[in-house]
Amino acid sequence: MRAIGNGRIVMPMGVVENAALLFDEKIIGLVDADAIRAQSDVEWIDAKGAYVIPGLVDMHIHGYLGEDTSDGKVEGLVTMAEGIAKNGVTSWLPTTMTVSLAEIHAALDAVRKLMELGKSPDFKGARALGVNAEGPFINPKKKGAQAETNILPPDASLIVDNADVIRIFTLAPEMPGALECIRTVREKTNVEASIGHTNATYEEAKAGMEAGARHVTHLFNAQTPLAHRDPGVVGAALQNDDVTTEMICDNFHINPAVFPLVRKMKGDKLVLITDCTRAGGLEDGEYTLGGQPIFVKGVECRLADGTIAGSVLKLNHAVRNYLRATGCPIWEAVNAASLTPARAIHVDDCKGSLEPGKDADIAILNDEFEVLSTIIGGKTVYTA
Repeated sequence: MRAIGNGRIVMPMGVVENAALLFDEKIIGLVDADAIRAQSDVEWIDAKGAYVIPGLVDMHIHGYLGEDTSDGKVEGLVTMAEGIAKNGVTSWLPTTMTVSLAEIHAALDAVRKLMELGKSPDFKGARALGVNAEGPFINPKKKGAQAETNILPPDASLIVDNADVIRIFTLAPEMPGALECIRTVREKTNVEASIGHTNATYEEAKAGMEAGARHVTHLFNAQTPLAHRDPGVVGAALQNDDVTTEMICDNFHINPAVFPLVRKMKGDKLVLITDCTRAGGLEDGEYTLGGQPIFVKGVECRLADGTIAGSVLKLNHAVRNYLRATGCPIWEAVNAASLTPARAIHVDDCKGSLEPGKDADIAILNDEFEVLSTIIGGKTVYTA
């Protein structure tokens, strides 16, 4: 057994000090720090006053360190998994784009293999929980950085036939056949439908939600905005308490002045994501996203025509940005990048918090939210 003490332990509804977190492969619970430290059979980890948080869950990330999910290469996914573990991420959904069907199937197969690799206790990276399929059932008018030539009409069979690996998929509810696609997937699988890359009106977005869509892809981006005469997708998302919304908190995709508003409207239905591209963790320069060239400068990723194209955001920094912009309690910001995404994809029974019985996925962070250590399944995989 191992125990982390002398830290600020972030639980779902508060921060606990003057206690230790006891764990093996699973979280055992909070215990008296002095008593457990005296036990010779328990490895003591001194957090030195740092935050002890649940491992972060990034449910929308395309690439990192020069690799991309849509490349369909297992070795690239391993590089990504090991890289994001250094950002405190312990679970993730490799995210595909609107690429060709052949590339989508190759990516799905690669993630299946990655999930098998992740079952080994010696695997050093964040554990893949499945795939986030962003497209190809989107509206070309809101394609963003997605390739229009690969957009397809909604087809539930693509999702149903790959429900062993797909956890969530994005579609535009106004496209012909979209509502039936949502209903069919919901009836036959546990895969979640997410509204995104959409030109839907408020009424069309509501229809998608009524059909079974319970998630909105990167709120505000690549969707109809909130206006007083047409509330759009944003209005429908903010209004519906059953819908979870993603937000890219890199202070570029969305002005941070908007974060407090979304917090008030969505509460515990907000998920922080990175939407990171292969340029994440690398220097400024030219890279690719979904086969298209992108140009990175600072926090900005754009296509040649200026269209925003993903991010280079780290999830630990997303938590920091959200925390500073909203002034919310730290546990609330952490939940938005751990417990809430875990709930959204139905893995909160074993992921997303430091509650007893869950997987011992833990990150230790300093006051600047830089990662000092990452633990997955009770084993340390990264130390700064």
